[in-house]
Amino acid sequence: MRKNRRIGGDVAGDIERDAAAFAAAQVAAVRDDPTGRLVLARSMYEEPIGRRAPRLRFQRAAFAFIRWMAERGVLNPLDGMRPGSRWWRAMNERILRDSCEALAGAAGRGGSPSTAAVEHWTAFIDQPTSQAWYRAHNASVVAAYLEHRELAAHENRIERFFLNVVLTRVLYAHALVAAPRLALGRIGRCGPVLADPRRGTVDIFLAMGRVLPDAYPAEGELRDYLHLERKLGRVLDYAVISRACAASTTGRPRRSIDPSSPPSSSTTSPRTSGRQRIDTRGARRRSPSPRERSDRSRRLARRSLDTPPSRGLR
Repeated sequence: MRKNRRIGGDVAGDIERDAAAFAAAQVAAVRDDPTGRLVLARSMYEEPIGRRAPRLRFQRAAFAFIRWMAERGVLNPLDGMRPGSRWWRAMNERILRDSCEALAGAAGRGGSPSTAAVEHWTAFIDQPTSQAWYRAHNASVVAAYLEHRELAAHENRIERFFLNVVLTRVLYAHALVAAPRLALGRIGRCGPVLADPRRGTVDIFLAMGRVLPDAYPAEGELRDYLHLERKLGRVLDYAVISRACAASTTGRPRRSIDPSSPPSSSTTSPRTSGRQRIDTRGARRRSPSPRERSDRSRRLARRSLDTPPSRGLR
C-alpha cells in the first residue's frame, strides 16, 4: 500500500490519534462549512507533489455528487439563514469520515478500520478502479441510509421520494460497472463505459440536479416535480432501471431496453418454438411423443365406449 503523508497530515506531530480519531476531527472541523467539506473531499484524490495521481480522475464523479449538495444548500449550518438538511449532512459526513479514515491509514496512522466501508476505501486507495470506487462510495452511502433512517422521517414527502431516487441512481450506476449484463441486458458491454466515474457520462447518474429541485426544502406537490423532470431522467428511471430491477427479482433475462417498446405479452419464446414451449408461468412444457399421443387416443376411445350415447336430434 502506498503511504500518502500529504493527505494524512503531519503524522509525527499528531501521532497520538489513530486514523479513526483523526478522521472524526477533520470532519468535525468542516461540519458547518460547505466549502470546507468540498476541500476535504478533494483531498481524497490528491497525491504528494511530484507523484502521479491515479485517483485524481475519479474526483469527477465524487464532485458531481457533493457539489450538487453544496449548491442546493442541504449542507448549510442548521442555524443559518437557509438551514440545511440533517439527513443530507449526516450522509455526507459518513462519506467524508470513511474516506478520510482510509487515507489517514494509508499515511501511516494506526488503528483498525472502524467500519467495513473504510476497508473498501482502503482497497480503492491501494488499487483505483471503477469497481473499487463504486464499492467504497456506495458502501458509505448505503450505511448512511440505514444508520440515519430516523432523520429521513423528518423530511417532507417530496424529499423522501427523491432520497429513494438518488439511492436508486447511484446503485444502478454501480451495477452498470459491476454487473453490466444484469443492468443492460444484451448491450451490457456498454455499461462500464457509461458509468465510468472518470468519464463525463457518469453525470447522467450522479449529477442529481437533473433529478431534484434546486431549492431546499422542496415545496408544493410531488406530481408537479414529476412533470418537470427531464425526459432523459424519466426514461432512465422508468424504462431502464425499473426493468432491470424487475429482471433481477423475477430471475428472467432482459429482452430489450427500448423505452418505447411495451413489455412483451407473448408466452412463447422465438428460440423455443416447436417442441419446446413456455407457458404463462415461465415453466417449460414438452410436446407429447407419438407413443403418448397414441395412449391418450386409446384412453379417449375406451372412455367413449363406456359412456351412453347421446340421444341427439331427431
